[in-house]
Amino acid sequence: MLFGAALSCQAQEMVSIDRATVNMRASLGMGGALRWELSRHYPLKVLQRQGSWLKVRDFEGDVGWVATRLTSRIPTMIVKADRANIRSGPGTRYRIVAHAKYGDLLKTKERRGRWVNVTLPHNRKLGWVARALVWGW
Repeated sequence: MLFGAALSCQAQEMVSIDRATVNMRASLGMGGALRWELSRHYPLKVLQRQGSWLKVRDFEGDVGWVATRLTSRIPTMIVKADRANIRSGPGTRYRIVAHAKYGDLLKTKERRGRWVNVTLPHNRKLGWVARALVWGW
């Protein structure tokens, strides 16, 4: 029981893509079959490190490998709901300032309870989104 509690307390390691596009491979190394092409700021959970490669999982549960040098520690989120309201403050009583859709990437600025302060990469608008609607940092 104590061992399980210790594991659940460990922080998950996250990275984000640091290039315009990066290939996620099915196996370790450049010879691995191409699984997906990932966009800049795409968040990934690190499952394993091996040499200069990371075994990662994305928000849909897909697992693959990316080169460590193509990732960064910039905290980002991806919208996992069909639609997410971006609000002027951390709560539903605040006005909606923008909308995001499934798969949109957001830069994470701050977490406050069940809300995350984010920016939309293309229009730089700052707002808050419910944590339940996004995945990542």
